[in-house]
Amino acid sequence: MTAIDTPETTAPAGEVYRAFWRWHFYAGLLVLPVLMLMALTGGLYLFKDELTAVVHRPLAVVAEGPAATTPTAWIAAAETATGGTARQIVIPDQADRSVQVTVESRGDKLTAYVDPDSGAVLGTTHPGGVMGVVKHLHSLEIAGPVTNLLVEVVAGWAIVLVATGVYLWWPRGRKGGVVTVRSRPARRLFWRDLHAVTGIFAGGVIVFLAVTGMPWSAFWGKEVRQMTTQAGWGRPKPPVTQTHHGKPAPVEEASGVPWALQTRTPPPSGTEADPGDHAHHMMMMDAPAPLDADAIVARARAAGLTGGFTLSLPKTPGGTWTAAYMPDKVEDTRAVYLDGKDGRVLADIGYRDFGPAARAIEWGIAVHEGHQFGLFNKLIMLGGCIAVWLMGVSALVMWRKRRPTGRLAAPARPTHPGSYVGLLAIVLPLAILYPLVGASLIAALLLDLILRRLMVPRVSTGA
Repeated sequence: MTAIDTPETTAPAGEVYRAFWRWHFYAGLLVLPVLMLMALTGGLYLFKDELTAVVHRPLAVVAEGPAATTPTAWIAAAETATGGTARQIVIPDQADRSVQVTVESRGDKLTAYVDPDSGAVLGTTHPGGVMGVVKHLHSLEIAGPVTNLLVEVVAGWAIVLVATGVYLWWPRGRKGGVVTVRSRPARRLFWRDLHAVTGIFAGGVIVFLAVTGMPWSAFWGKEVRQMTTQAGWGRPKPPVTQTHHGKPAPVEEASGVPWALQTRTPPPSGTEADPGDHAHHMMMMDAPAPLDADAIVARARAAGLTGGFTLSLPKTPGGTWTAAYMPDKVEDTRAVYLDGKDGRVLADIGYRDFGPAARAIEWGIAVHEGHQFGLFNKLIMLGGCIAVWLMGVSALVMWRKRRPTGRLAAPARPTHPGSYVGLLAIVLPLAILYPLVGASLIAALLLDLILRRLMVPRVSTGA
């Protein structure tokens, strides 16, 4: 591995320029392939509903009309077809869409698509079908929860890429290649300008996507959700959780509800108590039977959830049902918790109830996913994803056009330690705000130090 000098490394900015270019190069080397994967899958996921209707049309699209069967029938059909237990129902807001029932069968989860008119199961897929796979690829969970930690690292380094790229783009008296692309594709100058101009126009969107993608990180997202909740800036404090022999029930990750509520334990229904309590057993003997899905859906409708929503079933009869309404406008988000015994509303949590941190994060997620401002929102986010690919491809072409055969051709390191001061002003705040980014930055510094020692030229003593 040999660093080389090129016209860029001897630019008027000198040593500082070298420092920024070197870190820009290594940041791209480390994360660009993964960042391009996330941009590709993220761009596809922006149009999740549209693509699902195309890819899974026989399952997802039905004849338009009012539902002639009931939620209880949907659950029974899905459980019969899969041999599993229903855990969640996605009730569509469009009359030509099927009902999606998530079923747990032998430790695995499946999505059963049910025609709300006939009650017939049209088929099954893994959760979310093809778009579920795209989502797992985008969140880097395809190889397991551990790889999700890379979300924080890649997003942090994407910010480093944009920040150092802006410094390298800065005109410094140059007129060409600032907002226009010069030359032709056969020459390296064309690709350099395409890379720089794309970056300066799309850099803000890319940074926004990186920052708003952090809540999905297995480390940062979880810790921020916990800290903001404890400080009163996040999700509302949960009611008393269900207990078992005097101990709080474990909090589980929830799906189909807003990010801020995904670790919230549903509040207990009025009749839930310690299963070992004799009085509880006596009460259960006289208590009416738990409400079924039909009655719960009716109660949710009465509570104001008149469109499509996601209904999460309790794991025990008579437990708490969760009806989550997540429209495009994040301000209208609601999660209604219903008593499984009498159907009364135990809690009705909306965007208005979130603390300032949870509101900001939820709004960022809604824009990140292209929901908040309609088609315009989707197209802007898609533009950021396309820009990542343009810069990735142009960076590869630039590198190949200047790389000597058999060498990595990393930009030469600056000789003066003070040249890194400006760079540290960018990376240190990121390292503090995002711990996994900090750990990766330290690893990169150690690697650079090791390479520097290995690359020290040997002094020939002559004959």
